[in-house]
Amino acid sequence: MDIAASEFLGLLNLDWQILVMLVIGGLLIYLGIAKNVEPVLLIPIGTGILLANIPLGGMVEEGGLLAVLRKAGIETELFPLLIFIGIGAMIDFGPFLERPYTILLGAAAQFGIFGTFFLAYLFGDGWLRIMDFSLKDAASIGIIGSADGPTSIYVSTMLESKYAAPIVVAAYSYMALVPIIQPPIMRWLTTKEERCLEMPIKVKKVAQKTKIIFPIATVLVVSMIAPKATPLIGCLMFGNLLRECGVVERLSAAAQNELANIVTILLGLTVGGMMIASQFLKPETVLIFVMGIAAFTLDTAAGVIFGKIMYVLSRHKINPLIGAAGISAFPMSARVVQKVGLQENPHNHLLMHAAGANTAGQIASVVAGGAMLMLVPLFS
Repeated sequence: MDIAASEFLGLLNLDWQILVMLVIGGLLIYLGIAKNVEPVLLIPIGTGILLANIPLGGMVEEGGLLAVLRKAGIETELFPLLIFIGIGAMIDFGPFLERPYTILLGAAAQFGIFGTFFLAYLFGDGWLRIMDFSLKDAASIGIIGSADGPTSIYVSTMLESKYAAPIVVAAYSYMALVPIIQPPIMRWLTTKEERCLEMPIKVKKVAQKTKIIFPIATVLVVSMIAPKATPLIGCLMFGNLLRECGVVERLSAAAQNELANIVTILLGLTVGGMMIASQFLKPETVLIFVMGIAAFTLDTAAGVIFGKIMYVLSRHKINPLIGAAGISAFPMSARVVQKVGLQENPHNHLLMHAAGANTAGQIASVVAGGAMLMLVPLFS
């Protein structure tokens, strides 16, 4: 039997595109292990990239592991919804309920979604027409600015964007890089005096009944305003209800640990598996990643600028740094704010205030995603 070596030796099928993707996968794993940059996300994603781009590996072909995971978990929106149950069970909305004003910071930090949407539409079906971005593609690209991987998966899949894979990868990649992206923007937009401002740690505690009523009321209110957001907000608040009701500790613990961990592994591998060299290294993909950076930058800047406005209106009682936590990257962004605050002033503990803005941003991003799903089909 005459079989060419290239048919069973992956080494002979390497090209520059595959080599680039293998390097990217290795870099993400390195950042996760050596630099401890969000290893929970970067290690599975990096591993998925390696597996997807090994020549003749068959992982992304019909019936391959990564292909099966993508079909079962991404195309059906199952993974993002399950992740939202786990996230909801992890979130304590207490800091937000104790500091209701943070909802404004969460709303302001969604500016990047709509700013990037208009930018993508400008490059596509808008005025310039230099990229193949339809209105649905532009909306899906804009949702990267939600800083919320599950929301990006859900919206891009529901809108059937042909760029769903790079959009999802960009969203998760930049979520993992929040500790690198945000601090320079925060320092650039604030003064030393503003960053050093100390805020009171202790506030009046919220009653447990309020914490139980909150997820139920939020589902009803958000679903009435943006019905398309019901699956996302419903799963998020269901997880939170498990946490707060106090009678299903086992279910709450399972959602926070076993469910979240298993789905994170599968989702990370699947997201990495979507980064196939032949489909990924294109001008449109590069532009999507650039606009992803723009979205995160606009989100952070809008949150900090609104924080500066509140700093002035409150007569120097609100540290504008907490506005950066208005993006939905929970709890990474709140930790970044705490870290930057402590670097400027060792007595400056902003974590609880930032957590309030961070959880408000989680809700605001879901509402923004639902608004996109509701409005875009009307104009398509």
